[in-house]
Amino acid sequence: MTAYPYQHSTRSEGMRTLTLLLNILWFIFGGWISGLAWLLAGVILAITIVGLPWAMAAFRIAGFSVWPFGRQVVSRAEAFGEHDLGTGDTGLVLNVIWFIFAGWWLALHHVVIAVMQAITIIGIPFAVQHIKLAAISLAPVGKAVVET
Repeated sequence: MTAYPYQHSTRSEGMRTLTLLLNILWFIFGGWISGLAWLLAGVILAITIVGLPWAMAAFRIAGFSVWPFGRQVVSRAEAFGEHDLGTGDTGLVLNVIWFIFAGWWLALHHVVIAVMQAITIIGIPFAVQHIKLAAISLAPVGKAVVET
């Protein structure tokens, strides 16, 4: 197995416990709904055949939206040290099409939720995760979700 730059965790046991607790709270209070919605979107995109390039991105977002704490979104080129179809010009075109038809309003949705959650002190960690989801919603093709 090749060692990727983002695979090694130096988090303390306390941080792992906090991350687990935050992920459990996130999942209970809506992460499972978000994950199911993204999973359904991915299935619908895959069924259309034309949507296959975006289906994989939707599945990636589904996994991230269910369990986001302790993970981050990076370019696949950065995560794996090599470029592929999704990180080149084709990925750019696919992301532009995604942005026009879905990305901007999905990102807006996450930003609005983040603002509402950031108003409360306890909601700030969840607001940060919604900002991460907004970023990946804008241009998901060519991205990878990695452990931090």
